Amino acid sequence: MPFPPAPRVPGRLSASDPGWTTRADVVVIGSGIAGLTAALRLRDAPDVGTVLVVTKDVLNAGSTQWAQGGIAAALGPGDTPAEHEVDTLVAGAGACDLEAVRVLVTEGPDAVRELIALGTNFDHSPDGELSLTREGGHHRDRIAHAGGDATGAEIQRALIAAIEVSPEIEVVQHALAVDLLLDAGGGVAGVTLHVMGEGQRDGVGAVHCRAVVLASGGLGQVFSQTTNPAVATGDGMALALRAGATLRDLEFVQFHPTVMYLGPESRGQQPLISEAVRGEGAFLVDSDGRRFMQGEHPLADLAPRDVVAKAIMRRMLETGEPHMWLDARHLGAAFWERRFPTILATCRSHGVDPVTELIPVAPACHYASGGVRTDLWGRSDVPGLYATGEAACSGVHGANRLASNSLLEGLVFSRRIAAVLPGELRPWSEPVADRRRAGLVPGSARRELQEVMTGKVGVLRTATGLAEAVEELTALAGRTADVVDLESWETTNLLTVASALARAAALREETRGSHWREDFPERDDVRFAGHVDVVSDDGAPTLRLVPAPATDPSYPTVVPT
Repeated sequence: MPFPPAPRVPGRLSASDPGWTTRADVVVIGSGIAGLTAALRLRDAPDVGTVLVVTKDVLNAGSTQWAQGGIAAALGPGDTPAEHEVDTLVAGAGACDLEAVRVLVTEGPDAVRELIALGTNFDHSPDGELSLTREGGHHRDRIAHAGGDATGAEIQRALIAAIEVSPEIEVVQHALAVDLLLDAGGGVAGVTLHVMGEGQRDGVGAVHCRAVVLASGGLGQVFSQTTNPAVATGDGMALALRAGATLRDLEFVQFHPTVMYLGPESRGQQPLISEAVRGEGAFLVDSDGRRFMQGEHPLADLAPRDVVAKAIMRRMLETGEPHMWLDARHLGAAFWERRFPTILATCRSHGVDPVTELIPVAPACHYASGGVRTDLWGRSDVPGLYATGEAACSGVHGANRLASNSLLEGLVFSRRIAAVLPGELRPWSEPVADRRRAGLVPGSARRELQEVMTGKVGVLRTATGLAEAVEELTALAGRTADVVDLESWETTNLLTVASALARAAALREETRGSHWREDFPERDDVRFAGHVDVVSDDGAPTLRLVPAPATDPSYPTVVPT
């Protein structure tokens, strides 16, 4: 039976005509580490007059504040960018862009030092040195952290503090970016927003601009259980795809192996048990107390996330158990209170005391390694549109993100965008009439969409399940919303990225990194050493496999010991 065609999704979101307009040289969509870093750097560029930051909720509501483990960089004695590069490439399972990785690891240390100079208070040892720890996939202690396990929150605090004393940067909160406005050449001319407030159901306006920096985060809410906040509905990726940008490697969705299991009916954002807990000595066991990661990988419990997530899923299937256990009791109360106070409080709030009890854990959607395809300077293939952070596919992560590289990626590549964007600012242009097919699916379809994606496009994937998922997503695409509201906009964005993700997962008939095909259990470097790109023509997606460039001789092919 031939694989079903991809669902046709709306070419643009149904929305009323803009009721207000404003102007800014650059619009930054998103307020995490990627967006705020870009805004702060652009603020100081002499050729940029005005910067407008748009965030769907409040400034600190995105994914950055939830980052527990830390930020990775070669800052410790004896560590080098070359060693960080090797660990990143190994975790990426042959799908990383080597030059992008080298940019990340070589520019990363100075970027972190600049973050410290901005006012970020990282943890230090008693002798005053930066405190560094280790996470899965790393062969060195190179994870800088803050507040024990509140690194993202501290970075977010420092960035917001800098924004608040920057009158040159205008901030619009509670605003959804609806669609890009395009000029006659297909370049950025502006963006439509819906500003949400009490009693406002139709606050649509237009911001005319010369460039847009997309830093809107990931797509975690595509799945029923995720570590992502509620705002992570793939809005930026969907907006870019509708505007003509290419999305790359959407099939590489990282499922974090140790997410606290709250029961079969729990939905939405779930509590993350940071990989740093295993970095400090915790280990996984099954219901019989057996340490099943022993022998699975040279790093055992500190193996890359895809390896650990697969091992947990296999053990769950073998035993019929809905979760495994994380044993961190031996760390002791004092260590828990000092190093992981946030996780300790979260576990206790759910009735588990990790000082004396095992923590129930299971994989859940965590991070999208794919996104808007960019070059080494954050440029997309839509003139005037740049992307950074989780919304982008810079080539750094490949098939599986190395722990704590995400904050670093947003930091490094936002700095790079700010370095080139001022010299590339396009002339002001007028948006042309939007001829794309407008549409909207009802917000009530979200739960069904999430169930389809979790059950058939989650950790375990097969051709049969993926084909069924595409058929069910096609049925959802045929529904029409009765009202135009935030829930329908978000659900339509989720459907847009979910449809592309499911088709990309079907095309990649191999197991690589975070993409696990039960019917193709081996990695296939002959057929699939490349990327899956998605483009859209008025809502009709086209996928193609892009061969990888010739492999650099220094590219590691085995896990270092």
